[in-house]
Amino acid sequence: MRVLVTGGAGFIGSNFVHRTLATRDAEVTVLDALTYAGSLSSLDGVRDAVRFVEGDVADAALVDSLVAHADLVVHFAAESHNDNSLASPGAFVQTNVVGTYELLEAVRRHGVRYHHISTDEVYGDLALDSPERFTEATPYNPSSPYSSTKGASDLLVRAWVRSFGIEATISNCSNNYGPRQHVEKFIPRQITEILDGRRPRLYGDGLNVRDWIHVDDHNDAVWAIIDRGVMGETYLIGADGEVDNVTVVRSVLAAMGRSPDDFEHVPDRAGHDRRYAIDWSRLRDELGWQPRYWDFRSGLAATIDWYRDNEAWWRPMKAATEAKYARTGQ
Repeated sequence: MRVLVTGGAGFIGSNFVHRTLATRDAEVTVLDALTYAGSLSSLDGVRDAVRFVEGDVADAALVDSLVAHADLVVHFAAESHNDNSLASPGAFVQTNVVGTYELLEAVRRHGVRYHHISTDEVYGDLALDSPERFTEATPYNPSSPYSSTKGASDLLVRAWVRSFGIEATISNCSNNYGPRQHVEKFIPRQITEILDGRRPRLYGDGLNVRDWIHVDDHNDAVWAIIDRGVMGETYLIGADGEVDNVTVVRSVLAAMGRSPDDFEHVPDRAGHDRRYAIDWSRLRDELGWQPRYWDFRSGLAATIDWYRDNEAWWRPMKAATEAKYARTGQ
């Protein structure tokens, strides 16, 4: 199978490439713009096994030429950081909306199977004391330019399925953690701050809840959908990993030999969603998928080990990331 992976030098996309080459008979082409969040070093160990193309998913001619030689497109490429979307929303519209449009037009022209990677953030948030979880039928209620542009891209996919008959599926996943995640993100930021001898920082009261899933589990679920999913359908991916942010920080501190209370609070960010929770029963019941990392703490320990052992990967991006946060007091 010839697989085109957009955003394949980013966090989830690069892990998808590693996982695919380890478990599948596939020829993989990676399309990535190599913005600050993408790095060729994320493909270390498989670089010689993939075709890498540096480029933008909104480049219609380039996208068309690559899709024409693919059997499957898996679309990870996205601007994805909420703080950045508040500061510069235009880039999110261009990549997440225009880029998806160009891919959909290309797969329509060439009759190529398409899978769209999205987020649970399109559904907005849930009350902390609610038993409710997001399902495939939950109405969209995005809170940020990031989540609203991802929601827009999902709706484009649904329209191209209905109007033009493309073969496509969508997955909306909960928060990922694991190797090769940029140090601006919550868990790797805490880990690398501790490795540098500093105190982690926590937005607001720290009671915001996220539904965590290891990146390998996410990518295995994506393949289950590609293999067995119903065309035109949406599947939610989760692992029953609801944990509030203060517990995550304390867990990281304890696992790294520091006092669980050795952190500081910083001002909350604008529009900070309170709680995400995924009902992934359809994925389990219809496609027979189960996560491997049921225990969040064991997955977290493995993630800490990866960052401890791979300082050469994250060190070049650390200073600029912390300088950006310092300018906002976070």
